[in-house]
Amino acid sequence: MNNTNVAATEQPTCVNGVNVDHLMGVIENIQADESVARMQFRLNNKWIDGGLNRSRIKDFFAAGQEDDTRTDAFSCDNDEPAIMAGMDSAPNPVEYVLHALAGCLATTVVYHAAVRGIAIDAIDSSLEGDMDVRGLLGLSNDVRKGYHDVRVTMRIKTSAHADEIRELAMFSAVYDIVSNSLPVNLVIVTY
Repeated sequence: MNNTNVAATEQPTCVNGVNVDHLMGVIENIQADESVARMQFRLNNKWIDGGLNRSRIKDFFAAGQEDDTRTDAFSCDNDEPAIMAGMDSAPNPVEYVLHALAGCLATTVVYHAAVRGIAIDAIDSSLEGDMDVRGLLGLSNDVRKGYHDVRVTMRIKTSAHADEIRELAMFSAVYDIVSNSLPVNLVIVTY
């Protein structure tokens, strides 16, 4: 049997729809040069009217260079519900936080499970965020402006134990952002 070109014809190892060979290559590159791990994501936002504004997401920095793989920008609108004087034409920003959290938790579990060879057959999540709007409306200095409690229930079809999946979920970047404080440098420029 001739094995001279087996590697060139082998299919990539895919688990949970993740190309594990590619992902392991990324990990190996980062282990060889930690500067490759630095990424910067960006968006530009324009206010349109009332509670409606639109973000354009395209450019980002990864693997030591500007990414040039995206040919088109993503567009995301956010608005406020009618009860908050909005047009209810899109989710509001705090709903996007829940969306980002749910998406990041699911993706994180799927990717980490794939690397460990754990099959994930299905994931669905329910999230609830509680807030008291007196803080953001300036009616009380004693009330937090954002969520004071977020509950996430993930239902995952897998043979792995729930504790093992929870361990994988803890690698979520958005979970870390939401559950831990971080500095935000806000610069206001008037013109």
